[in-house]
Amino acid sequence: MTAVTTQDLLFEVSGSIARITINRPEARNAFTFEMYEKLAQACEAVGRDDAVKVLVITGAGDKAFSSGTDISLFRDFKRPEDAIGYEAFMERVLGGLERCRVPTIAAMAGACTGGGGMIAACCDLRIGTAATKFGFPIARTLGNCLSARNLARLSALIGAHRVKDLIFTARLMEADEARRIGLLTEVAKDRAELDARAATLAQTIAGFAPLTLRGTKEALRRLQAAEVEDQDLVSMCYTSEDFREGMSAFLEKRSPNWQGK
Repeated sequence: MTAVTTQDLLFEVSGSIARITINRPEARNAFTFEMYEKLAQACEAVGRDDAVKVLVITGAGDKAFSSGTDISLFRDFKRPEDAIGYEAFMERVLGGLERCRVPTIAAMAGACTGGGGMIAACCDLRIGTAATKFGFPIARTLGNCLSARNLARLSALIGAHRVKDLIFTARLMEADEARRIGLLTEVAKDRAELDARAATLAQTIAGFAPLTLRGTKEALRRLQAAEVEDQDLVSMCYTSEDFREGMSAFLEKRSPNWQGK
């Protein structure tokens, strides 16, 4: 199972607990495509190992769980096929995490945004620190959109009205609010307390009936799964002039000039 480990995505198994660490703290734990692939492979490896009972996913450092996809990877997006292919790729990765055989825990220190937010949303339990912030500020930064499946995932967690609030205002939700609405199940004081609580929670869950947990998890996944056509919307956003402007502005650390086209 160590074959899925890379410098940027660490994977280890200790007894019945598997752990993935997103390991690019210098880039706010932003994902490359290779890291996404390794995440998918790690979930598959966990599924094949009956000795593993729980998977914990965390980010290195205390600044960010993950800021999502590395923005520089979007530079070559020019055609509708680029956007549609990207979202299909992300759905394969996120769907694999969602269908992972064992309960999954996202242990989040710092910011959790974009694709990082979706990774957390696909986990069964989410615990954070007092510094954890959660959001999708794409209306302010890039001008792309979330897929219908990702909107369905978020709506199942916090309701469509709160999803609209997060995206329309481009704000980051503070830890206390996230816990109050059920997005976070627990809030730890700091990184050390977060790691300790994640380990304790994982060990507790690992001692329970695995088929009960697996059956409950899969039944709930099936209940919230939605098949919605969204390729026209994805293409509209990712191939727009606004998306090119948003990406350039983000990388150049300036405010974007939105044109609505």
